[in-house]
Amino acid sequence: MSEDGAASPTRASRAWGTMGKTGKVVTMSHETPAGDRPLTTALAEAAGMAGHAPSVHNTQPWHWTVLPDALELRVVRERHLSAMDPEGHLLVVSCGAALHHARVALAAEGWTPVVERLPDPKEPDLLARITSLKHTGADPDAMRVVQCMQVRHTDRRPVSDEQIPTAALNDIDRAATLEGVNLQLLDDTQKIQLAAAAQQAAAVEADSPELREELAYWTSRAGTGTGLPPEVLPEQAPQTTVPARDFGRAGSLPIGPGHDKTAVYGILWGSDDETMSWLRAGEALSAAWLTATRHGVSLVPLSGVVEVEGTREVLRQILSGLGFPYISMRLGVADPTHAGPPHTPRLDVTQTVDTSAVRDRLT
Repeated sequence: MSEDGAASPTRASRAWGTMGKTGKVVTMSHETPAGDRPLTTALAEAAGMAGHAPSVHNTQPWHWTVLPDALELRVVRERHLSAMDPEGHLLVVSCGAALHHARVALAAEGWTPVVERLPDPKEPDLLARITSLKHTGADPDAMRVVQCMQVRHTDRRPVSDEQIPTAALNDIDRAATLEGVNLQLLDDTQKIQLAAAAQQAAAVEADSPELREELAYWTSRAGTGTGLPPEVLPEQAPQTTVPARDFGRAGSLPIGPGHDKTAVYGILWGSDDETMSWLRAGEALSAAWLTATRHGVSLVPLSGVVEVEGTREVLRQILSGLGFPYISMRLGVADPTHAGPPHTPRLDVTQTVDTSAVRDRLT
């Protein structure tokens, strides 16, 4: 998955998320107490905050509809990576990450919702409906997580030699588990298996003209609000045990001399392969990522190994056949001596959030 990654709020040099897509400051509004403002305003703000979520190749394949008493999330098929993700699994993971972001933003404003996932079998593009909201008081912890949304970004450089504290890993694991998905942290032998699978997946995808064309498209989207600009892509392949994705073109991000010797690798997995589970995997990825950000830990998703059926089967073997892998990841502490990459661009909120049904109620 090639999207925004993680950076600690205390270390990040850019709080991109405090700036909206039009250059205006975007914050959760606290000028009026949350309980005194219309619910529709909170829903619209939560949908806007969800735009900070990571997505595969920064495709941002989600669209929100704000209703008087609910918020609906639909997938945008036009941003589906059909060559890389023919079954749409990572499309759903991306939307799941946006769903989690919206949930946290609502909690920060004091709203407790009911989340209906895949609520209408007759409307498969409707992935979730947030409804039955009650105001129970602002959640200070969720407010801190919202701040993490605003500084999270992908850092594909090799990590530093600093070890991740055990407490941080435990919190990241717990965050994923609370979303109904398991996080398997890999031992040294399993890391070598992951590395071999990643290398094999890269070779398979390099032989696909359709995939190379698709990748070229999403790495040449300057000025569109989507895609991966050169500034976030390494200028050369990092020297890491588990190979990173080859984007088919060199970026302009200096990678430095580091390695990934202290990196921790993991796999998000669950008990079945249904759309509901892929959606929950996206929510778990978001929860783990924001928790990592809070601890100053860089998280980089590695989706190549789940995009190729043969290498995804290797991940199942790593899991001893107990479940289905959704995505793998690298965790590490970024090198604090070098500036990290910028944040990827974002679509204007008017392109991802429809407020036409409640426009006269927004304040």
